[in-house]
Amino acid sequence: MPMWLQALMWGTLAGGALVLGAGIAWLWKVPPKIVSTVMAFGAGVLISALAFELVDEAVQGGGLIPTILGFLLGALIFVGSNVLLARAGAKHRKRSSGPQPSEKDSPGSGTAIAIGALIDGIPESVVLGVGLLAGGAVSPAMLAAVFISNVPEGLSSTAGMKRAGRSPAYVFGTWIGIAVFSGLAALIGFTALENAPETVIAFITAIAAGGILAMLADTMIPEAFEEHHNLTGLTAAVGFLSAFTIHHVGG
Repeated sequence: MPMWLQALMWGTLAGGALVLGAGIAWLWKVPPKIVSTVMAFGAGVLISALAFELVDEAVQGGGLIPTILGFLLGALIFVGSNVLLARAGAKHRKRSSGPQPSEKDSPGSGTAIAIGALIDGIPESVVLGVGLLAGGAVSPAMLAAVFISNVPEGLSSTAGMKRAGRSPAYVFGTWIGIAVFSGLAALIGFTALENAPETVIAFITAIAAGGILAMLADTMIPEAFEEHHNLTGLTAAVGFLSAFTIHHVGG
């Protein structure tokens, strides 16, 4: 199978986990504590993956300075975008039981929530494509991290959308669209950087890593802690060790 097609396939598969989570939340009422448990686990998995799969490899491939600059830029881009989206009504886009606004209460919030969910997923998808450049195959740890974290994200956000009275067309249209864009982002990450210098690849990889960490701190971890409280740290630690084990065995 051509490498570009693998990038598209793996990115779409990882994004498809959002649709899976959305379907579960739409059909069944999942207890918030279960959602927060999976979300805390997914946060730990992503932290491990970005540390060992992204930042470490970026430093080894392109050097410390491009990695530092890219990481800071990624965090700044995400935080800045998140501030703007929060003002437009997307502050609680990952909340399953919190005050996610309806379109009537906050006109335009539906669009903001969809854009926010897309921004959350783009960095993860890009690095799946970029990862193919270095190893010739998708990283099992990174793929598992993105997939595991996307299920509770789709589940939690959809539960909030359902409570806010959003239609099935909006909910599933949003997640299916994001899954498609995730595949395209992975494809672009692969094709655009196929012949790029290692310093550029390291810089782009670090941008994604910084954005992912900022996303975890601003959205996933607070949502997990809101319901899970004292067990959030332990669950995240188990997720971290699980991803580290996959990385170690796979490497």
